[in-house]
Amino acid sequence: MSGPIRNERRAREHGATRASILQAARRVAARDGARDLSLRGVAAEAGYAPAALYGYFTGKDDLLLALAAEDLASISRAMREAVKAGNGTGKLAAASSAALTLLCDNETMAAAQGALPATAGSGEAERLFNGRMIAALKVLSDAAGRPADSRESQCDIVLVAAALAGLALLARSGRLSALGFAPEEILGRLDEHFGR
Repeated sequence: MSGPIRNERRAREHGATRASILQAARRVAARDGARDLSLRGVAAEAGYAPAALYGYFTGKDDLLLALAAEDLASISRAMREAVKAGNGTGKLAAASSAALTLLCDNETMAAAQGALPATAGSGEAERLFNGRMIAALKVLSDAAGRPADSRESQCDIVLVAAALAGLALLARSGRLSALGFAPEEILGRLDEHFGR
């Protein structure tokens, strides 16, 4: 077998194994909680020796960031679909509502916050996470009708994303309703202030 074909096959096998590890990690996170995820537990779930996971992830934080990157891609897709569907709301409100639903149902994103290094690094999972985060911000920017061509517009979209992350935290913990607010009310205000 020639070198390029062998390399291609190895790359496919590596990608398939990585995907199976991520699926196992998602099952463990759903069962035990993303914060309590361990490489040993994921390895057992995936049917690998714990040391084998280090060929794919540098540690728990790397694995959490890879899961969160997948979740960001799902959030971006859901936001785009919500904007297309319309449902009589503003585009930003529709995209924000879709994002909020997924953020509230997803512990991995919250756990990934602790996995991000204090200073930006160059790990593969972190680069993927950052790229997916930028893609999600672009969807929000498009939904808001704010081209990301100015620092002011970019800042506004980061504010919207931060508001969504905070809103998800409040909603997940029951504190939003304890404060007497419904998510739709807050999302409507976001749309009024930042949507065009």
